[in-house]
Amino acid sequence: MLHATWSLLSFAALSYAAQKRAGSASAYSSNSAGNYKLSSIAAPVQGSGTPGSESTWKLSVDDTSTGHKQTIVGFGAAVTDATVTSFNTLSSSQLQALLNDLMTGSGANFNLMRHTIGASDLSGDPAYTYDDNGGSADPSLSGFNLGDRGTAMAKMLATMKSLQSNLKIFGSPWSAPGWMKLNGVIDGNTQNNNLNDGYLSGGTGSSGYASAFAQYFVKYIQAYKNLGAHIDAITVQNEPLNSQSGYPTMYVYADESAQLIQNYIGPALANAGLDTDIWAYDHNTDVPSYPQTVINNAGKYVDSVAWHCYASNVDWTVLTQFHNTNPSIKQYMTECWTPAGTWNQAADFTMGPLQNWASGVTAWTLGTNSADGPHLSSGGCATCQGLVTINGGSYTFNPAYYMIAQFSKFMPPGAIVLNGSGSYTYSNGGGVQSVASLNPDGTRTVVIENTFSNDVYVTVSTQSGQQWSGNVPSESVTTWVLPAAS
Repeated sequence: MLHATWSLLSFAALSYAAQKRAGSASAYSSNSAGNYKLSSIAAPVQGSGTPGSESTWKLSVDDTSTGHKQTIVGFGAAVTDATVTSFNTLSSSQLQALLNDLMTGSGANFNLMRHTIGASDLSGDPAYTYDDNGGSADPSLSGFNLGDRGTAMAKMLATMKSLQSNLKIFGSPWSAPGWMKLNGVIDGNTQNNNLNDGYLSGGTGSSGYASAFAQYFVKYIQAYKNLGAHIDAITVQNEPLNSQSGYPTMYVYADESAQLIQNYIGPALANAGLDTDIWAYDHNTDVPSYPQTVINNAGKYVDSVAWHCYASNVDWTVLTQFHNTNPSIKQYMTECWTPAGTWNQAADFTMGPLQNWASGVTAWTLGTNSADGPHLSSGGCATCQGLVTINGGSYTFNPAYYMIAQFSKFMPPGAIVLNGSGSYTYSNGGGVQSVASLNPDGTRTVVIENTFSNDVYVTVSTQSGQQWSGNVPSESVTTWVLPAAS
């Protein structure tokens, strides 16, 4: 039976690849009404077409070498304890079907997954790390243990990796073990909510647990690898400028983060023979000086920056400004929540970063139960709906899943984002946004978000000398896959 399933999957993947290489264009759409869900719709035609009485919109894409921007690494979401717990309530056949939908070309083709190192707010009680040791200091990390939840998460990621060979996994801790911190606890206290590494007294490493903190990452990466989950990258701390008492957090200063990476974490990974990358920051776009400080002082070990969407006025052009100053640094949008009832939230936090030099996007979170959990009983997000909701032994894809899949399914790893123009959103929220890519097989992808309440007839002009025109449904994200330029 398993062999037959794989055969069907292989056939589907081959059929999809052949379809993409075909000489004709195709179009797929997901909309707010929910009657389009990665649905095949009328393909664009070459030339100006016949818009009739429809509203029209013009976009341009530079599909020549002068228009090449960043290379896509991947798209996906955060695998939290809530994700693993809820997924593991499914039967083996249901879980297999779900993971096929998420991780293979027959579905969303997700290939970038964030995961939580220990507890986050989307964990059931109690909060934990991989070396709690009853609250007693354990500088040798002799008590290090993934525990049931860490083991289950590593195994889930390993299964995902077996389905998606291009999968990249990066991990983020919400807090160091309590005994490593000045306040001695994972959560519940914002007083001295800092790593006990000497930074606030004599300088990082002058006392405390800077070395133990570095070895904590080494042991975690090794433990996950032993269970089949290769960790491609880490961030030192989720939201290092966020200190709250209701769930695990830890404040890390920019200079402190740089010193920890440069003098402890970077060398520890290298000495252990690990190829895991270190990404800076993992927080909002309103303090770009933080990742700049890390790169300036730990650039030997850091070549990427992770951004979140929660600044009061999120401005993705910050990523373009950062790129202009640091053209060799990769950037990612690593966290933005997917609330119920906002049909284009996920499209916006994918589109905006891609337009501004991000190489990947991960939503918060991949999966939850019908109560948007399990989550800690205090603090954090109690209304963070997963891309998938698990309920009563079955699963439902939420609108955010389809919106992100409009990108992930058609912009594979190695695709090159192209410069373009014509995107615009009016003050009332209506408008058209787009982003395009040149794919490894030569096809070109154009993702178009239409937030108007009416259909729009869009014409895309390419720098290579073509025009493609077609209908983009109202309140939809629509993806055109154009044949290779002749």
